[in-house]
Parts: sequence; C-alpha cells; structure tokens
Amino acid sequence: MPEFTSRRGLLFGTAAVSAGALLVGCTSNETKGDPAAADQPAADDKPGKAVTIGFAGPQADHGWLNAINQNAKSRAERYEDVTLEITEGSNDTAQQIGQIETLINKKVDVLVVLPADGKALTQVGLKAMRAGIPVVNLDRIFNSPQAYRCWIGGDNYGMGLNAGHYIGEKLKDKGDARVIELAGLDNLELTKQRTKGFDDALKNYPNIKKVARQAAEFTVESGQAKMAQLLQAQSNFDALWNHDDDQGVGALRAIEQAGRDDFLMVGGAGALSAFQAIKKDDGVLKATVLYPPTMAASAIDLARALGQAKGVSGLAEFEIPSSLTLYSAVVDKDNVDQYMATGFK
Repeated sequence: MPEFTSRRGLLFGTAAVSAGALLVGCTSNETKGDPAAADQPAADDKPGKAVTIGFAGPQADHGWLNAINQNAKSRAERYEDVTLEITEGSNDTAQQIGQIETLINKKVDVLVVLPADGKALTQVGLKAMRAGIPVVNLDRIFNSPQAYRCWIGGDNYGMGLNAGHYIGEKLKDKGDARVIELAGLDNLELTKQRTKGFDDALKNYPNIKKVARQAAEFTVESGQAKMAQLLQAQSNFDALWNHDDDQGVGALRAIEQAGRDDFLMVGGAGALSAFQAIKKDDGVLKATVLYPPTMAASAIDLARALGQAKGVSGLAEFEIPSSLTLYSAVVDKDNVDQYMATGFK
C-alpha cells in the first residue's frame, strides 16, 4: 500500500467488484437514455484501434505490489488490440525514470505508471504528457495534475474509516471498550491517512477508546515483532486494527504464540490468506478492509480507452474521468466468497 503504498497477487475475476466495477462492467456499446449518451463512443471488449500501453510498475517485493503487476499483465492479455510494453519494475527512483523515458522514446500510445515516489517522478510524467503520451497515474500520485491525464487509486482514509466503523458497530454496546492499532510505516502519508480515518470513525462511538498504537513496516517480521510488543503492553483490549494483511501474517503468529483470543481483529488490503482465515472463522481475524490491487487492471482499461479516444460505457461524458478513487469495502464472513478470487498471495 505504500508510497510504497499497497500491494498483492491475483487472478482477475468476476469478483473484482471494488476495484474495477465501473470499467470492468463496461463491455457494451449499447446505450440508453439521453441523446448525448447515445452519441458517445464507449470502450468495449470488441477489438478496435491497436494501442501500445507502456507499464512502469514497482518492484514486486511485496504481495500487493506483485498483484499490481500481475493484474496489469492479465488485463492486457484480455484484449487483442492491446500490446503491453512492461518494465522490469523498480523501487529505485532514478532507474524507474530511465525505464519510463525508454517507453517515451518508443512512442507508446499511453503510459500507466505506479511511481516508486510520486514527487520524484512528477517531471517524467510531465515529459510524457508534453510528448503527447497520456499518463494514467496509478495509486501513488504525482505532485502535479499536469503530469497525468487520469489518476486511479485506493482510499487510505476510507480504509481507516471503514475499519473504525466496523469495529465500532461490533463494540457499540460494550462499556469502556478498548482498541489498539498496528499501523504501517509512519513516514508515509498513506499511513497517516489510514490512522486519521480510523480515529475519525471512533469519534462516533464514545464508549470506545484507542489505548495503544504501534507502527510496523509492512513486513511479516515487523508485524510479528510489533504485535508482540503490543500484546505484552496491553493485557486487556477488545479489538485490533492492522493496516496491512502482509504484516498481519506476522501479527497473527504473535497472537497465537501469546495464546490470545479475547479480541477481534480487522486487517487491511485483501490478502488471500486473510480471506481464508475469515472464511474459516476459527481465530481472531474477523474482517479485512480492501485496498484492491485490481486497480491495475482498471488502469489498463482506462489506458486502452484513452488510446482509442473512447469514453466509458454507462457515463454520459465523452471522456474518461480525471480521477477514480476506489472504495475500501469491508470483507467479513458474510461476503468473503464474493472477493476470494481477488485475494493476493
């Protein structure tokens, strides 16, 4: 999820509701409604103008990041008219800039970029746009809106908000309820947004108090170490929100080692292991809040539509939107089957 944002690996299927419902479902040229919509050229699954899409993604050193890359590849393969020029992927800013400049020199039709550092890569985004190559900025946002034609990404504040409301509703009838938070990297803006959303949601539940917070590093090892510290310091609490399902694997190990089962846990992002644990329903993990890697598949849909000068079916506008913020759905045992195919490893 980070700026270094979010991450993970998936087979893009019909369950990818939260990431690309708007675009994934846009498979018909049939239009209904007012005359403007009837005249709109909309992208569909039928072969059209050939489009070469350059994709510059992250180094796949985290489950969610690997899923981003896999979603982009799988989605491009769906279209006969799309050629995907994909870079090796890098978390090194200078190297990624070089990779994007190579794609610009190849004169790709559209660029999809998930920058290692949005601020640092803004200039190369501007360079592409000035060269007449529209940029779909994926998740980690460039500093200037002039550096991209469309941004699509997750809702970090919404993750925290929905996690907080889920926990709040579970504990609303319990007096003096206590919750703790296992955050991600505190130097990332996304972590701050997730915490703010969580805290804002808890303000609706005066009976609930957040009594502890630890920041981990989005890794299994850090999740286990920081969770062990929290468990040692807090002998009694009712709920835990963990920002990231990858570090959640380590957190669950620490919880099992401590023999604790006296609270409920909510995760974040949508890992397959989290979905499986939620479905099994024999431990503390009861839900996870999505940060869907299927956004990369939707970015390919947007890039294809841009390359073919088409709009999005279902909208009256002739152009694709300038931004799309994905919804952070809560997945629990009641709806986990719907999302299972989107879980990343």
